[in-house]
Amino acid sequence: MNENPTAEEESNALAPTTHFGYQEVPENRKEDLVRGVFSNVAAKYDLMNDMMSLGVHRLWKRFTVDLARARPGQRLLDLAGGTGDLAAALYPKIRPNGSIVVSDINPDMLEVGRRRLADKGILDGVEFVEANAEALPFADGEFDLVTLAFGIRNMTHPERALREIHRVLKTGGRVLILEFSHPRWPGLQSIYDLYSFNLLPRLGEWIAKDRESYQYLVESIRRFPDQETFQAMMEDAGLARVEVFNLSGGIVAVHRGYRLD
Repeated sequence: MNENPTAEEESNALAPTTHFGYQEVPENRKEDLVRGVFSNVAAKYDLMNDMMSLGVHRLWKRFTVDLARARPGQRLLDLAGGTGDLAAALYPKIRPNGSIVVSDINPDMLEVGRRRLADKGILDGVEFVEANAEALPFADGEFDLVTLAFGIRNMTHPERALREIHRVLKTGGRVLILEFSHPRWPGLQSIYDLYSFNLLPRLGEWIAKDRESYQYLVESIRRFPDQETFQAMMEDAGLARVEVFNLSGGIVAVHRGYRLD
């Protein structure tokens, strides 16, 4: 036992805690821990998504893009935009005079996304911004549409991010949040748990050479609220007409809400 704790240890002991997977950590450490996870997996992130979901994540994102109903001339924000999957799919729908901001807290993920979109010739009207979704550097009412795929469960204070999303949306604008959720089909949960906790960390070890990061990602999925709880969180943040679309039996869900005030 350390009888003379450092100032940092004393500060951490007194700080509020939050979850990082199944661990409890000081709130002020989670952001750095999450940033480290995604820096570790950035180079293999897209390959791992294909391997883990057998490519089905592409269908989930296509459904989200169709549900977004983006139109030419709109200004979009893709939060936790990472490697640019949603941005690339949404881009043709807002052109020729629309624009899109890809925002992420992790510079390594943003760099992968920047290169990917450049390789596709997606340059005009696209901006990459390193930012924390809990304190966005954008004006009130700036965006027609906000999208957020597989990112909100990693945030320290998702309720703050939801309030920020409400703030930066124009009146009548909408947000679509695609996230892992809670299976609804009978018997699916036990099969899903067996697959997630046994195979996914092994895939992370074999392909990305990083078992721990993928163990965290699996655990973070289990800690995320169920569909009804997250719907209520969105409504508490001021979003209206919140709808839930379960995909793959509820393994993932899309939540859509609007700013109407």
